[in-house]
Amino acid sequence: MRTLLIIHGWTYSIEPWQTVVEQLRARGVTVEQLRVPGLTAKSQQVWTIEQYVDWLDQQLAGRQDVAVLGHSNGGRIALNYAVKHPNGFAQLILLNAAGLYYPPETLSWKRRLARLLARLGKPLAKLPGVRKVFYRFIGSDYGRAPENMKQTLHNMLESDKQFDPSQVQLSKIDLLWGQADTVTPIGMGRQLQQRLSGATIREFADWKHAPYITHPEQLTAAILEVLD
Repeated sequence: MRTLLIIHGWTYSIEPWQTVVEQLRARGVTVEQLRVPGLTAKSQQVWTIEQYVDWLDQQLAGRQDVAVLGHSNGGRIALNYAVKHPNGFAQLILLNAAGLYYPPETLSWKRRLARLLARLGKPLAKLPGVRKVFYRFIGSDYGRAPENMKQTLHNMLESDKQFDPSQVQLSKIDLLWGQADTVTPIGMGRQLQQRLSGATIREFADWKHAPYITHPEQLTAAILEVLD
């Protein structure tokens, strides 16, 4: 069984993944959790998708026979890496992944507000009381982000407009997606699956955006099913 590299999403801790990681290791899977710069690894710079692709290339260090699992923004990084490095890894598992441009009118109202927030961060930053309540109301981690990562988030969303899934050439791509996800909705997953050559998708009715927290046993089983 291949080594599995996990690229987390827009979060500031890898601890919520611990149950899934331990269960996978107990089943004989070698698991490595990557720490994404600016999120779980300290960085004061503003990042672009191209820089994250170069960062992932350094983490892989020529290890082509590995599987990569990308959740949310981690999926975005892995997808863009696969375009630039078509033989960079052997298998891709996308968990509620970001990266595909999805017209704002098709997103949930919370997600539309989050996109607006990425554009209006500086004006809101002058209103700390309003900002704190607003972030809590929409359930966004954006409010915890330092200024460099707010600009980084803007760069990530803008990069989606240029990304073409049909350029990804991998023989093994599996999508695991929650039908109750309002951050990267199931419609995004279905579109992505249709545009990724040969990709499969498994849908889970009760999963929201972070099944590694809410459904760790089910997620572990799903990963084991698709992992070569």
